[in-house]
Amino acid sequence: MNFARAVATVGGLTLLSRLAGFARDVLTAALLGAGPVADAFFVALKLPNLFRRLFAEGAFTVAFVPLFSAELQSRGRAAAQAFAGEALAVLLAVLLPVTAAAVVLAPGLIAVLAPGFTDDALRFATAVDYARLTLPYLMLVSLVALLGGILNGLDRFGPFAAAPIAFNLTLVAGLAGARALGMEPGRAMAAAVTVAGALQLVWLAAACRSAGITVRLPQPRLTPRVRRLLAVLGPGALGAGIVQVNLFVNVVLASLLPAGAVSALYYADRLNQLPLGVIGTAVGTALLPVLARRAAAGDRDGLRAHLSRGLEFGIVLGLPAAIALAMLAEPIIRVLFERGAFGPAETRATAAALAAYAAGIPAYVMAKVLGAAFFARHDTASPVRAAAAAAMANAGLGLALSGPLGTTGIALATGLSAWVNLGVLALALRRRGWLDLDARLRGRTPRVALACLAMGAALLPALPMAEAWIAQGPGLLRFATLGALVLLGIAVFLAAARALGAVDLAELRGLLAREPAA
Repeated sequence: MNFARAVATVGGLTLLSRLAGFARDVLTAALLGAGPVADAFFVALKLPNLFRRLFAEGAFTVAFVPLFSAELQSRGRAAAQAFAGEALAVLLAVLLPVTAAAVVLAPGLIAVLAPGFTDDALRFATAVDYARLTLPYLMLVSLVALLGGILNGLDRFGPFAAAPIAFNLTLVAGLAGARALGMEPGRAMAAAVTVAGALQLVWLAAACRSAGITVRLPQPRLTPRVRRLLAVLGPGALGAGIVQVNLFVNVVLASLLPAGAVSALYYADRLNQLPLGVIGTAVGTALLPVLARRAAAGDRDGLRAHLSRGLEFGIVLGLPAAIALAMLAEPIIRVLFERGAFGPAETRATAAALAAYAAGIPAYVMAKVLGAAFFARHDTASPVRAAAAAAMANAGLGLALSGPLGTTGIALATGLSAWVNLGVLALALRRRGWLDLDARLRGRTPRVALACLAMGAALLPALPMAEAWIAQGPGLLRFATLGALVLLGIAVFLAAARALGAVDLAELRGLLAREPAA
């Protein structure tokens, strides 16, 4: 599968996952609102997500996929399959005790993650209960990450990209069926997290079997290949942990604000994750095995071409997404979430946080591309340094801005820290002579920025009329009005980009049928 088609596959399935996630969030907002029970669930969900990204999906994938791809290219499928089994054995040996300890120590973990909850007995007890239901997901999703890494290494991106759809639909089912099960909605969602992990594991195991891969579980041993994996994984896990420190700091600061702050940040971040997932994750996921093979073959021209095309995809899609999301933040939140327990005050707080988060979207997307360039060369240490710089910036800015701006300040600190991360990565690549971008990318970037300005100029006068219809109209009119705003922004951007020479639609269509040229 070529790069552009892989981006389209991962991005399209990620979009479906995000839409399923929005259905879940709309139902959650209507039933739980942005109060203490919702706060408790979102904090409990942070725990498995924290450990998942620290030990599995983030650090493990970026360390495993290049090594698996290199093993596949140099020694064949049987050797790569054996390597996957060795990695699985070590992964289980580490995560089984970690998961068990986390379940036992849940009260202490909640006290550290959300210190503001300790003064609220209801929120604290509820969060501990929910955490113990969600934490087994850590073990299941770690196995999912391994199987997904194998499939990505084989250029089969679809099954792993589709797995989150099962997660979101399972949580929707849990929330919708809570009453029939005799459970509180929040507790039903927490239990559904672990059920979703089991379903994802079954799905990925079937996909691997279909691809002719059966991962066997040997005795855990530190073979030379496993030692190499751990050597690369160590800095990667540290880097993933530093990234999670940003989220940890955000939750700590939000827990010290009035009830609802944690939930407002969660809902805003969920919408912010749409462009990050559809664009950033898709480009990074598709780019990593391609760059790994080019690096293993010593193909400098191929590396240069794919890195430039990855950045081009990221800029063309990420910059307009950021501007549109910031401008349309309040209409989006009002249409999607304002009903039931989620009122106008929650809409304003969440929309302000969403607009602030959007400031970091272009930087995050481009950082995923630059990070892939390091991971393809088995260098996970450099992204750690970039993540550390970003974490320090996020903590400092969060502390400075949360006082005067509340949740908006916390979100803005995260958005700005993404630019720090990008800057450090770009500087490290340039110093090593790896940031060798082609003339096409350099020429088109300012034209994309001008097309974005044209889009913003078109949306600005349309917003007041649209917001009046959204505030007072029936449900169908509200959704139609929001859809019209989105279509207006897309149409103006594409027209301006084509007129300015920033995007060649025929060329982009052609990329779906061939590898990019240098």
